[in-house]
Amino acid sequence: MPLLLILWMVIIPDHILFVKCDSIKGPNFAAPAVYVLGDSLVDSGNNNALPTLAKANFLPYGSNFATGPTGRFTNGKTVVDFVAEFLGLPLIPPYLSLRGFAQANQPGLNYASGSCGILPETGKYIGQCLSFGEQVDLLQLTIELELPRLYETKEKLATYLSRSLFAVSIGSNDYINNYLQPIYNTRTRFSPQSFAKHLVDTLSLQLQRLYRLGARKIFVFEIGPIGCIPSIAKNIKHSGQCVEDINGLVLLFNDQLSSLLKNLSSQLPGSNFTLGRIHGLAYDIAKNPSAYGLRDTSNPCCTTWANGTSACILGLPPCPDPNKHYFWDGFHVTEAVYKVVAESCIWNSSICSPNSIKELVTV
Repeated sequence: MPLLLILWMVIIPDHILFVKCDSIKGPNFAAPAVYVLGDSLVDSGNNNALPTLAKANFLPYGSNFATGPTGRFTNGKTVVDFVAEFLGLPLIPPYLSLRGFAQANQPGLNYASGSCGILPETGKYIGQCLSFGEQVDLLQLTIELELPRLYETKEKLATYLSRSLFAVSIGSNDYINNYLQPIYNTRTRFSPQSFAKHLVDTLSLQLQRLYRLGARKIFVFEIGPIGCIPSIAKNIKHSGQCVEDINGLVLLFNDQLSSLLKNLSSQLPGSNFTLGRIHGLAYDIAKNPSAYGLRDTSNPCCTTWANGTSACILGLPPCPDPNKHYFWDGFHVTEAVYKVVAESCIWNSSICSPNSIKELVTV
């Protein structure tokens, strides 16, 4: 595969998932904060501060966001932005934009980093990013060094953490920026099944760290159908709308993730692990767009290089109707799709299972 094509495939990856641009409003439940860990699906600006090609702090990114470009890899809000709004919280700031006490005095923090994944080596050849383990390291610093300034006793801090939500969206780059890339030898070392197990085992260790740090309400999103994103679907010869062999790879991970979260919930006292079953929802949106108010499920809204398979080109105007598009760039979806996923996860316990987010914050 030509190096240029490889670069376009990895500059701003992450899965697909997830229609109106207005906010989701709901009652102010008991969750005092949301802590976010993951990849560019939920990165709110951490990569702005890192030396990497994976950035989204320029137009047309943020074209429909109130303050313009922020580092979010879409035209507007992400799924966790809608969750925060539903809970009556401000949008969660990126960790690397704050220092010292300012990190503690927030309604949560966002540690997510575009291009990174569960495995420490994933995505690093694009530039610096925060792997999932590194994000948990930073969260640990927040909990052990910064948050105690706000709470008189360890018991009060523990209560705060137990009521907070911890959102995790990670794993797609371990395929897009690792397993599927010829510059890695991962495919020669692991079969699809064993690679999925390797990812889930590594993720399990970090989720248990979250629990030991005090997290009790943790929702983890599946990997979406990355075989449908333009950077893959337009570059790999296949029949139909999506590359189903690629979707099959991530389904192996999703199946094992489901079992993992059930086991952790049963083994860790007081824990509530919720699975965001968004793969099937995202696939249905792609296959039946009119049911969700969409029209175009193949082409990015923004102007890209390489036949719609790259990041947005700096400064060029996007399409006039992003709310009708599934994809924003060659890797990411529009705010409209994120809103569908957020609404489904907030209210529907068959999408976020066994508890919807509304239920999770009240248990």
